[in-house]
Amino acid sequence: MNKVIYFLLIGLFLGTAPDAFAGNPDRQGEAGAAQLLINPWARSAGLHSLNTANVMGVEAMRINVAGLSRVAKSEFVLAHTRYLEGTDIGINAFGFAQKIGKGGTLGVSLMAMDLGDIAVTTEDLPEGTGATFSPRLINMGFSYAHMFENKVSVGITLRGVSESTADVSAFGMALDAGVQYVTGEQDNFKFGIALRNIGTPMTFRGQGLSEQRPNPQSEQLPYNLSYFQRSQRFELPSMLNIGLSYDVIVQTRHRITLIGNFTANSFSQDLVGAGLEYAFNEMFMIRGAYKYDFESNQNGGELAPVETGPSGGVSFQVPLKKDGGSKIGIDYGYRVTQPWGGTHNFSVRILL
Repeated sequence: MNKVIYFLLIGLFLGTAPDAFAGNPDRQGEAGAAQLLINPWARSAGLHSLNTANVMGVEAMRINVAGLSRVAKSEFVLAHTRYLEGTDIGINAFGFAQKIGKGGTLGVSLMAMDLGDIAVTTEDLPEGTGATFSPRLINMGFSYAHMFENKVSVGITLRGVSESTADVSAFGMALDAGVQYVTGEQDNFKFGIALRNIGTPMTFRGQGLSEQRPNPQSEQLPYNLSYFQRSQRFELPSMLNIGLSYDVIVQTRHRITLIGNFTANSFSQDLVGAGLEYAFNEMFMIRGAYKYDFESNQNGGELAPVETGPSGGVSFQVPLKKDGGSKIGIDYGYRVTQPWGGTHNFSVRILL
């Protein structure tokens, strides 16, 4: 019976994916809510978010939610990102995962971007009025994943997306879904598919879109009227990730993981990448990856996305108790960016 469920879930997933990505190149650049494409977690950021097949725990809620089910009991992660060094953009994130029942896991994730203070300018004062404003970009997700017989995991995330300033705001809902399959004598071969950011279009609304204009009947009614401008709605940056990974285990203490991933973007060029991670006794890990955009070399590289190229990271993880069940870890990830000075990710995780 469980095998029938597996095939139904995977068939439904693959059957709906082509419809979500039936666009054409003319749609590139039309999506908004680009913060949904940013990974705030350091461990997976060091692999350029290419670990669709083997990501697990809290970080899976951003990449492939099916991996959330591979939490032993509880996991807490706090993260900070210095995004595009030189722009003063900061990102803070929090994630929590809790095992429930035999195979289920619940998760909550929150990410907020700090864009700093931006000067208010007007037509009359293009150099600034002396006032500032700070945009708020926040998204919060609620996830559930379930594991069947330690071989197949499925998961789903419902995420609220908010973008706002003091007088203009937009809100939307996004849905993520994922599948992971594990096989091999040591569960060392993994396959994953993740469909992300499928949701409602967003539209900005608020007093900031109003303006005072002369009354057409100013002779009889000598005062201005308030007119509201209509804001064009925009789509979410939906994508499909397909990944593979293979673990090479040497004397039980050394692990080398090979990773490959393909990303189909609805509103930008497709991506392909590969990565490598080495772990010693699951206490020290070092990783690196390279991601390539299929249009990177066109027009002198002007079409290449910001984070195309290499990435790397390192993790340290130590047990809190002698039995090794509880652990604390520190992760760091770095991604080369063009231009700017790269993106730095820092995470602290606690496993109970």
